[in-house]
Amino acid sequence: MTVSPTTTSGPDLAAVKAKQQKTWSSGDYSVIGSRIVLQSELLVDAADLRPGWSVLDVACGAGNAAIAAARSDARVIGVDYVPELLARARERAAAEALAVDFQTGDAEALPFPAESFDAVLSVFGAMFAPDHARTADEMIRVTRPGGVIGLASWTPEGFIGEMFRTISSHVPAPKGVASPLLWGTADHLAELFGPAAAEIRSVERTCVFRFASPEDFAGTFRAWYGPTLKAFEALDDAGRTALAADLAGLARRWSRNPDGQTVALPSTYLETIITLRSAAA
Repeated sequence: MTVSPTTTSGPDLAAVKAKQQKTWSSGDYSVIGSRIVLQSELLVDAADLRPGWSVLDVACGAGNAAIAAARSDARVIGVDYVPELLARARERAAAEALAVDFQTGDAEALPFPAESFDAVLSVFGAMFAPDHARTADEMIRVTRPGGVIGLASWTPEGFIGEMFRTISSHVPAPKGVASPLLWGTADHLAELFGPAAAEIRSVERTCVFRFASPEDFAGTFRAWYGPTLKAFEALDDAGRTALAADLAGLARRWSRNPDGQTVALPSTYLETIITLRSAAA
């Protein structure tokens, strides 16, 4: 169960979120996001969006899911709390002549009236909001009865889950805050969305990250991925050397490439389509 930010005995989730915002503003997540475009395309296809639908992409980053949805002739809004990523998303949409409205917004307090959207999507985004229940409730609130919520979330047992555990062994995660990887489990999603859902369909998929070497993987995530960048910044020289070695070793162990040099990292995630109950239900 997620602890409310007003509970004095629990973590200060507002402070956690403020720190997260600084983390995601560091580096340039769009560099990593460019490697997971396909996952947004697959989610949009699974959500079976209709032309003319009103669609919201929550924690949109550089706009992968919003842009994919716009290709379905939907009317799309993307929200994120990192201005630099919204600027990159606008550039990408303009380059494809797609009309997407990118706005500053918080996944835990979406700036829209109830029942504003036919579909709400989030690809590796909403899962990182510290208050899981509030985030899910907001996504439900702004979706019309009978509408669709589509999610892509990293699984705890996959490569990305193992990467987060490796980082946390060097720089511990905030105490008392639910792991974002819970969004990659069917049980957690049922707890969050089940009371409002007519149907929840999940399928495990695999995203493959490819790099020239294990060290290239570690260096890329160190330079551009906010959580990894901030972890390195929190360590001294010896700690940074150890974390870099552990990340490269992780990539070496998980790689499915036989050459022992280049790496292909199969990373599982849960693709989930939630159909909300209709007004008459």
